[in-house]
Amino acid sequence: MSQLLTIEGLRITLPEGGDRDHAVEAINFDVARNEIVCLVGESGSGKSMIAHAILGLLSPRVKTTGGYIGFGGQDLLTLSRREMQSLRGGRISMIFQEPLSALNPLKKVGRQVAEAIRAHDATLDRAGVDARVVDLFSQVGLPDPERLKGAYPFQLSGGQRQRVMIAMALSNNPDLLIADEPTTALDVTTQRQILDLILKLRDERGMGVLFITHDIGVVADIADRMLVLRRGRMLEYGPADQVLLAPEHDYTRMLLDAVPGRGSVLHKAAGGAPMLEISALRKEFRTRSGPFAKPRVVVAADGIDLKLHQGETLAIVGESGSGKSTLARMVLRLVEADSGAVRMGAQNILGAGRAELREFRRRAQIIFQDPYSSLDPRMTVGESILRGPISFGMPRAQAAAEARDWLVRVGLDAQAFDRFPHEFSGGQRQRVCIARALALNPTLLIADEAVSALDVSVQAQVLQLLSDLKAEFGLSMLFITHDLRVAREIADRIVVMQHGRVVEQNEAAALFAAPQEEYTRTLLDAVPGRAFFARSAALSAAPQRKAMQ
Repeated sequence: MSQLLTIEGLRITLPEGGDRDHAVEAINFDVARNEIVCLVGESGSGKSMIAHAILGLLSPRVKTTGGYIGFGGQDLLTLSRREMQSLRGGRISMIFQEPLSALNPLKKVGRQVAEAIRAHDATLDRAGVDARVVDLFSQVGLPDPERLKGAYPFQLSGGQRQRVMIAMALSNNPDLLIADEPTTALDVTTQRQILDLILKLRDERGMGVLFITHDIGVVADIADRMLVLRRGRMLEYGPADQVLLAPEHDYTRMLLDAVPGRGSVLHKAAGGAPMLEISALRKEFRTRSGPFAKPRVVVAADGIDLKLHQGETLAIVGESGSGKSTLARMVLRLVEADSGAVRMGAQNILGAGRAELREFRRRAQIIFQDPYSSLDPRMTVGESILRGPISFGMPRAQAAAEARDWLVRVGLDAQAFDRFPHEFSGGQRQRVCIARALALNPTLLIADEAVSALDVSVQAQVLQLLSDLKAEFGLSMLFITHDLRVAREIADRIVVMQHGRVVEQNEAAALFAAPQEEYTRTLLDAVPGRAFFARSAALSAAPQRKAMQ
């Protein structure tokens, strides 16, 4: 194969005072045409640093202090700023993880793609550029490209925004495409569409693709070769099937073991009277695409009926826009329902007065998806935890002592009490959010995409923590996720939602073994790595069956 990118002995040095001297050290790999190479590792392993070094986008305080990055016969580390600008967005393009922050919110998406084209091709007139934008939008599967080119980023779904980013990256026919966690925040079906699109474009254009991810399932689906990184060092490098089926390093085996939902489902649904009962819950939103446009009605909840039993974990799964998070917010009355009932015991929460609602919210707590935005950056984590108990009359000294105890219970040090959120990793912040929720001794815990933004190993730790705490305190849990692997790992029962409706619900084992609805089968088929892990399980089971015979 024709090599596009060659990296030899790459070393990137971090500023003084960090947790280590080098972001990456002694990194060697290459990417050929028509090949996908995956960089795999947890946050902080150096994956994105390598991508930024290739494109000359490192922070001024971070320096490349050794090695070689070869592309097209040139060492990219020796090129001038102007020479790098001619390559960046031209022969080498990048898809960033979060399209909402990568796109300019004040410019229409078509104009942003047009600017990328004009930056590298001055021969096209305005009509030619416009036609090229429409063609690119069509290639990446955007519906009604002519209309969507006039939309702003906030008017598009997450999957549509990511397709715009892919169109921009492809606008100048790059030889090398760098994709930095491009599917992490997407639901499984949108993720599947994006992965299939990248594979299709790779085959049609003969591009080389450097794909950065922490999701082993994604690697199993798309990688030709993979490189496993930990704290800036290479641990394994080789053909993807070889590394995944016969990993040599303990860390690689740990990443594989941490993929949720690979084991057998042992959970059983609880019996008895429900502790939370949702009946005929309905909510409509009216939106406008412009000041003079007619309002559009979106039904977020269309007559939802659910029961959650004492000590049970009920997972709510579905694509973005299915109504999962709206349901959670209606249960807590953070969003007011149009009609229906939410009962805890004999009390209808939707009709509760101020004092009753306050007491209900003490018994029902929520963990949000993003621990970065759900903690006050100006407040120590200890203060964040003790604020709730104090507001319900607990003396400050007792609240502080219990907050330290909760920090220990969730796997942190009691001395973390006086530290601020920015001093913690994402997984540690989520543990703080769990401690804050449990400090009020709730009976109902709602987790709204609480692990979707975490690395697979940290995700496994948080899921285990939630399971342990649920068992210890007899919690009932409403667990909202778009990832069926996570639902399989933690849930007793699973409810599948689509367009505000419950389309299927069953015990976790039964739903995975024999889904009844086509939509549920579509979600299961879209799970990254499902086919690979099924094949892997069959291969590992074969010697055992032979030995038993």
